[in-house]
Amino acid sequence: MKSETMRGKVVLITGATSGIGKATAVELADMGATVVIIGRDLDKGKRVTEEIASATGNQAIDFIKCDLASLDEVKKAASEFMSRYQHLDVLIDNAGGVNGKRKVTIDGYEYTFGVNHLAHFLLTDLLLDLLKASAPSRIVVVSSAAHTGGHIDFEDLMREKRYGAFTAYSQSKLANALFAFELARRLEGTGVTANAVHPGGVRTNFGKGLGRGGRALFNVVSVFMISAKKGAQTSIYLASSPEVANVTGRYFAKRRVKEPSPESKDEVVARRLWEVSEQLTKRWLS
Repeated sequence: MKSETMRGKVVLITGATSGIGKATAVELADMGATVVIIGRDLDKGKRVTEEIASATGNQAIDFIKCDLASLDEVKKAASEFMSRYQHLDVLIDNAGGVNGKRKVTIDGYEYTFGVNHLAHFLLTDLLLDLLKASAPSRIVVVSSAAHTGGHIDFEDLMREKRYGAFTAYSQSKLANALFAFELARRLEGTGVTANAVHPGGVRTNFGKGLGRGGRALFNVVSVFMISAKKGAQTSIYLASSPEVANVTGRYFAKRRVKEPSPESKDEVVARRLWEVSEQLTKRWLS
């Protein structure tokens, strides 16, 4: 391990069996953190935990199986984490994707919105008491610059009337930003910070849900994209740096505060989204 700056810290990362999430997990493990990764493939999860342990010399790497398209599994994952660990210092809501054609989660929600936003809303809510008890602690929500092209369409949140891959994705990334900022307001005074991140245009398997044509275009564009390791740097910074220990409710890109979209700062929209998200997940919150 090259550093001990995160020794004694417990970090939970969603979508950390590949891409940005895995790169984030490797770096934080290398800093000495106990890293728990969430992924839907058990075999892959076990393999990745072994890879990270071997690469960093840190044996405190754990895996919890969870398909974020199932809120039953999200609730089970939160319970499993709390049964294994008594504190949580950093939660990184990282997993995300995009789909060329509309499909729904196990619970009947539009897949992009369900996985990118609702699953993380539920997971974070279920872990909030532990995060507060572990304060000072941090929540990092991986959004995207795509949020600037997004709009929360409360009349067609599940995109049943009209679906477009970018429209659904940008809405979900705007939801991520709104969620992070509303979290920061609700957690004021608790010692828990919440910030949103744009990782940059990153070469990962992100475009696999776009269909053949979309994947081909993504592969062409990916030549100009940055590596997952570079894309993970802002999440790592927010998770570990003492410079941002007390910074909350901000949007970061390239480890610097950036101005998010006007709608992402709309507190009325944020409160309404929170209320709607609570209604959609209330069965699992009780």
